[in-house]
Amino acid sequence: MNIALMSHDNRKELLTQFCIAYCGILSKHTVCSTATTGKSVQDATGMDVKLFMSKVHDGTQQIGARIAYDEIDMVIYLTSPKDDTAEKDLTYIRRLCDEHSVPIATNLATAEMLVQGLARGDLDWREIAYPRAKRNAL
Repeated sequence: MNIALMSHDNRKELLTQFCIAYCGILSKHTVCSTATTGKSVQDATGMDVKLFMSKVHDGTQQIGARIAYDEIDMVIYLTSPKDDTAEKDLTYIRRLCDEHSVPIATNLATAEMLVQGLARGDLDWREIAYPRAKRNAL
């Protein structure tokens, strides 16, 4: 499975801690991220993370394009509910996920449920709906 990690600036440390906790599950999959977030996760966990450009250099659009081409199977995008400056990016990614049936977590509780479901095989249906050859483009 291809998993995209994104976070608001105020949630980068939380996402990094989440990835440390679930490194055993996440490391079995292809993980990608915007540059700053991904580098933080890489440094803390030792996981291989495919880095896209930083958010300010349109890394969000790079991930969005991969969602649109069914190359992403799950998105964890931890947001800061008290800061609406990233609302445009969140809306863009959320709409793409809705359109392409990609599970998205915007808070820690939902992220945990998705990762636990990933470990149980709850997302295996994506491999049938979207054949691996298309999804391996990352």
